[in-house]
Amino acid sequence: MPFMSKLKWIDLPPLWLLLFLALAWVQATRMPLAPIDHPVTDMLAGMLIGGGLLMMAVAVVQMRQHHTTFVPHKHASFLVTNGVFSYSRNPIYLGDAMVLLGCVLHWSAWPSLVLVPLFMWVITDRFIHEEESWLKEDFGPEFEQWSRKTRRWL
Repeated sequence: MPFMSKLKWIDLPPLWLLLFLALAWVQATRMPLAPIDHPVTDMLAGMLIGGGLLMMAVAVVQMRQHHTTFVPHKHASFLVTNGVFSYSRNPIYLGDAMVLLGCVLHWSAWPSLVLVPLFMWVITDRFIHEEESWLKEDFGPEFEQWSRKTRRWL
């Protein structure tokens, strides 16, 4: 296991997002399907990408305001439960999933829609379970109360 612990620095959600985006892009360019060139699809894709990036930025700002980390694999020093964290326990990861979905729509990579729930599963398995375990350990009843009223994703 020492080898795996040395690789923790590369096991980061943005790298997972880039991998899944690359897979969707390859599918869209190498195995394209008929694109749906419709203003509604374009608008939805833009809203998902822009909304996802905005959600991530707002969450990072909130965490920095409370002097806690937004870096995975590190314990939080403060439990942020207001703002975007009152809608999702993981707004940064939700933003990642929104960006992925928006890109899949923009590229008309319809078979790659399956990558969105797969990405969410990987993020949950690789990051969220560990982070929630630490939050429960570090913040106890406060985390329990927040997790009962706020969904993990949305």
